[in-house]
Amino acid sequence: MNRIVLRGRKVVGGLAEGEALVTRDRISGWGGIDPRTGTIIETRHELRGQSFKGKVLVFPGAKGSSGWSGQFHIARLAGAAPAAMLFNEMTTKIALGAVVTHAPAVTDFDRDPLELIETGDWVKVDADNGTVEVTKKS
Repeated sequence: MNRIVLRGRKVVGGLAEGEALVTRDRISGWGGIDPRTGTIIETRHELRGQSFKGKVLVFPGAKGSSGWSGQFHIARLAGAAPAAMLFNEMTTKIALGAVVTHAPAVTDFDRDPLELIETGDWVKVDADNGTVEVTKKS
């Protein structure tokens, strides 16, 4: 079994694990996701048609307006939020989005998660300690 451990900084505490869903594209909340299903609906997004519901979402950061946090809040209320979020760029919109989503969130990593984690890998997030353990898919 191939395992990788990343260290980062807690944004929202907690423990979660799940299958990774990875994108190099920033995610737009308003008009970019369907918050009822957690599905990416943005026209030219590489994950268009895929849902982040219950997955560990690995992405560079948010784009768009303050609607980002509102859409992710609705996703949480609908039971369609990600299990955890790992992202590279901290902004106020993503910080608020992470808080209202209530999902463990980590940023400011010792190594780039976009270089090390692939969709389908199993990821355990211990945001309280800022650790992310990745078990590579076969």
